[in-house]
Amino acid sequence: MSAGHWPMRAEEVIRLPYRSETAALLSESATRLFGAVNDGELRKAELGEWSETSWREVAEAGFPLAFVSEAGGGFGVAPAEAIELVRIAGYHAATVPLAETMLANRLLTEAGFAPVDRPATIAPVTGRSAFSLQREGAGWRIRGRGAGVPWARHAGTIVALADHDGSPFVVALNRTIAELEQRASLAGVPSDALTIDALLSNDDVRPAPTRWNCETLRAAGAALRVAEMAGALERVLELTVTYANERVQFGKPIGKQQAVQQSLAVLAGQVAACGGAAAIAGAAFDGLDIPSIAAAKARAGEAVSVAAPIAHQVHGAIGFTEEHRLHFFTRRLWAWRDEFGSERHWSAILGRQALAAGAEGLWPFVTAFGAAQEAR
Repeated sequence: MSAGHWPMRAEEVIRLPYRSETAALLSESATRLFGAVNDGELRKAELGEWSETSWREVAEAGFPLAFVSEAGGGFGVAPAEAIELVRIAGYHAATVPLAETMLANRLLTEAGFAPVDRPATIAPVTGRSAFSLQREGAGWRIRGRGAGVPWARHAGTIVALADHDGSPFVVALNRTIAELEQRASLAGVPSDALTIDALLSNDDVRPAPTRWNCETLRAAGAALRVAEMAGALERVLELTVTYANERVQFGKPIGKQQAVQQSLAVLAGQVAACGGAAAIAGAAFDGLDIPSIAAAKARAGEAVSVAAPIAHQVHGAIGFTEEHRLHFFTRRLWAWRDEFGSERHWSAILGRQALAAGAEGLWPFVTAFGAAQEAR
């Protein structure tokens, strides 16, 4: 296949059997909104500048409520369809915490809270983070530390899972009660550390629904990161193929060289694999199917580890410059590989489950991955 036949988008590789009209309209709206973001806005965001205008446009479109039921103010689309918004945001390197707010609202509404339209985030994100609750007077005291909490400094609400006597509780925190240490991810996106020791009212605390705990919360976040990674990798492929067709060396585009074409073929294969992983993670999101999400996150991380270096090799030195836009996507990809669990984290979980399945159960365990996506 010649470079001129590419790029191939993920929906050309993994076609959904059905997409509701509402979901299609949401995707079109997201493409228009995030597609208007220019490189200047991306640079400002990575320097710590918050765009209230950008968030207001996202909120007015209703995207933060995409996982909320229609009765709760959402659109009534299936979660696997709503995740398409996150993929589009990744494709355009969106400068707002869309995935985090969507997930925060899902957890809030399932616990009986009202959803929020202000930016929100969730904690814990990493295994090094933990929060505990104790009864104090007529209310609660929450204590703990969170590492790598995305967009915390800009969030109006931080939704946390905290432990009380061995049971998880959902806590809706006002950001102002947390002591924040501003940090950034490899992508330049806020990834703050927080320390909390504060009193809460009973209105701020709810028992977590049965299916929610730190492990399933991390899996839900990982599923959203896989969707973002799939979108960003699509963009990386498009940028790389375009550059290969435009960059002329020795009188012809470098995309005509067999060695470059082979590299582009490998890159396209990894993009397709990540698109497949995103489809599996999306189908597994609603049921919080940890093995499927674990496999998807591990495979997406592997795709990034192969694809991003190829993109930079094809671009040469220009791909590493601040002026070129490639780094907006590759740095996000490298950061997202580790957030909500790295390949090592999720592969270890899969390994333990495979051992537990035993010799007789290994094949059914392996073939069960993606079954939910195939059934759609």
